[in-house]
Amino acid sequence: MDRTKFLSLTALAALFVGGFASCDALALPRDPYLQKVGPDTATVAFRLSSNCSSAQVRYGVGNTSQTAKSTATAKIHAVVLTGLSPATSYTYSVDGCGETTQAKTFTTAPVPGTRRVHFAAVGDFGTGGSDQKKVAASMLTNKPELFVALGDNAYASGTETEFQTNLFTPMAALLSQVPMFATPGNHEYVTKEAQPYLDNLYLPTNNAEGSERYYSFDWGHVHFVSIDSNCAVGLASASKCTLAAQKAFVEKDLAATTQPWKVVFFHHPSWSSGEHGSQLTMRRQFGPLFEKYGVDLVLTGHDHDYERSKPMLGDAEAGKNETGIPYLVVGGGGATLREFATSRPSWSVIRDDAAHGFLDVEVVEGNLTAKLVKTDGGTLDSFTLSKTLPAQPEQPQGTLNVAVNSASGAAPHTASFTATASQSGATVTWDFGDGGTAEGPQVQHVFAQAGTYTVTATASVQGSAPLTATSVVTVTANGTTDPGTGENPGTGSGEDPGTTPSDPDPRPEVPGTPTTPGITPGDDSNGGGGCAAGPSAALIPAAAALVAGLVRRRRRDR
Repeated sequence: MDRTKFLSLTALAALFVGGFASCDALALPRDPYLQKVGPDTATVAFRLSSNCSSAQVRYGVGNTSQTAKSTATAKIHAVVLTGLSPATSYTYSVDGCGETTQAKTFTTAPVPGTRRVHFAAVGDFGTGGSDQKKVAASMLTNKPELFVALGDNAYASGTETEFQTNLFTPMAALLSQVPMFATPGNHEYVTKEAQPYLDNLYLPTNNAEGSERYYSFDWGHVHFVSIDSNCAVGLASASKCTLAAQKAFVEKDLAATTQPWKVVFFHHPSWSSGEHGSQLTMRRQFGPLFEKYGVDLVLTGHDHDYERSKPMLGDAEAGKNETGIPYLVVGGGGATLREFATSRPSWSVIRDDAAHGFLDVEVVEGNLTAKLVKTDGGTLDSFTLSKTLPAQPEQPQGTLNVAVNSASGAAPHTASFTATASQSGATVTWDFGDGGTAEGPQVQHVFAQAGTYTVTATASVQGSAPLTATSVVTVTANGTTDPGTGENPGTGSGEDPGTTPSDPDPRPEVPGTPTTPGITPGDDSNGGGGCAAGPSAALIPAAAALVAGLVRRRRRDR
């Protein structure tokens, strides 16, 4: 046998053995992405190609000296970081199977009430195309603190595969540094009433149903409310959500917030002269609530264009001495733009069907300044809303500590909480993150559905600014109930076979992960962590046999 050929084949065989036998390389079919970032917490989600029980997130201020271990043992991980400092830049990386990803950075939310907020918003982007990538790159250049996604996040049907190829892959750089707070679009509802949307995102669950379909949160002195307009217009079955439940949540939520700025976002526009036009159910069911509780701005998508209305009241423009609400369509995130078929109506201030771009918004004290930034860096539209704010309350003085007895368990799960405030005579109130509330320094709460809940304690003393502290409770599912929504994904949902009942959030694996016939994905016969058996398990013996055969033949040829 030719010695050169022998050495080449031997090297090839060695490559098979060495390359496939290694279980140390960290393979991320999906880069880390940020979810539910708050003043003192953040969720880092990621997916691995193989099962791993040793995954963790390294993080810190200017370094990665701290660690938070994942409680999952399969491929899907969502690690909750706690005890963070508000408005602080953190460096983080994912560590698993012996390797570490490239370091990224993110910034926590400011203390509630902080009077400087910078966010970006756009919808109708999830195509995986070049225009979407340009919008995402432009958005990252502007460095917003958070990204509000207005629906149609993954065309054309919101499948598991489309979320990977049309959201997480083209927007990986943005989503690893800027937390995304989303609302579902009609294209997400094509597949199992948006079940893949719920499986892939980790969103607040502060409504009575404990659902991620609609929710609210504070960022600085801005209160955001996300509404599922698909549910409101009849695309969802009653078991998923109802118009009545959403309206009750929105009214209670808007009535309770103390933040001076209120921004609401959803997919189907209340006011639009684009292809789909105005969604009258959204306008007439929710408009009166927006007007009653002083909503300042409404952001929507659905039509693939940009349009800004005049301040609207009811079904018409607000009068000279009346307070109206501007409604925006920001649907130029990446999908093909659609020409306006009619002339611009009198209520429309400006509209455009020729440029992709996103809305960049800064809210400083009593001024909200927004501009539509095109992918070439130019500004298509800009406007300012102003209001007089009361004197800023003093900063909180003292400390508030929260202790949790039984921070994890299976639904229904009972947890006990104790708050210790340095302020004498403080009144302590609780928000359990699932729509439930309580009062008192020591309380118990039953979490009926699976999910990861951020529990917030607030200590108030008359004449002083309130203190807040949070803790996290992880509730696992019984059976196949989907955490955070209480919904059964159904047969064939793509649930990861490697997920065990101890995993806090069993969600479907990234499509396309290779498997070997006869080997169950996620099966680790050796026990413990590490990589699951895959194609390499079958190739290693074959490669070893190839080497042995070559050696025997070499000896015969001598």
